[in-house]
Amino acid sequence: MGGGVFAGIQLVLKSPYLLGICLLIMLLSTLATFLYFQQAQIIRDSFADPSERTTVFAAMDFAVNALTIVLQVFLTGRIVSRLGVGWTLAFVLIGLGVGFLVLGFSPVLSVLIAVQVLRRAGNYAIMRPAREMLYVVVGKEEKYKAKNFIDTVVYRGGDAVSAWAYSGLQALGFTLAGIAFAAVPLAGIWAWTSLKLGRKHEELAKDKAVVEAAG
Repeated sequence: MGGGVFAGIQLVLKSPYLLGICLLIMLLSTLATFLYFQQAQIIRDSFADPSERTTVFAAMDFAVNALTIVLQVFLTGRIVSRLGVGWTLAFVLIGLGVGFLVLGFSPVLSVLIAVQVLRRAGNYAIMRPAREMLYVVVGKEEKYKAKNFIDTVVYRGGDAVSAWAYSGLQALGFTLAGIAFAAVPLAGIWAWTSLKLGRKHEELAKDKAVVEAAG
């Protein structure tokens, strides 16, 4: 295809659709990082013995993997077919927003484990496939250049920025509950972005189908 190192950045900056995907990835990284740091603090405060912490993490990983397999085999395809890409993405995010809200009212171990397991399983089984579908309707340049930029620079940059943001909120005196409440509107923005991307995805899919039929 040709092009230089910065071709992916140029493609993203020229496309509102790809910029929307960037925003989606940034919000994904931010909320995942917030929940990760909350998990670390709650589990650290709940278990003094490192072996007990390891046991909890192992049990959570097992639950995530088992739930992911069940969702992918029995539900993912049906959810996407019935709701479409946009609502499929928003469905997971609305659930995450509710999870943060509950965590804000009750920042305890049992709630944290439930929210984290459901978030990770929902991400792997439902949201990740739906996110990949967003690229089906774009051209080859966007799939192999812009997507690479988004999946590396934007995603990892989001990790770093969200970690700084979490530390900043703590420095301002935000508690675990306060940070959880602050994450709720971010989940709302994330869901709204997903719906907008879903509608644009449908428009681009129709345009692509017309072009292919004419060709």
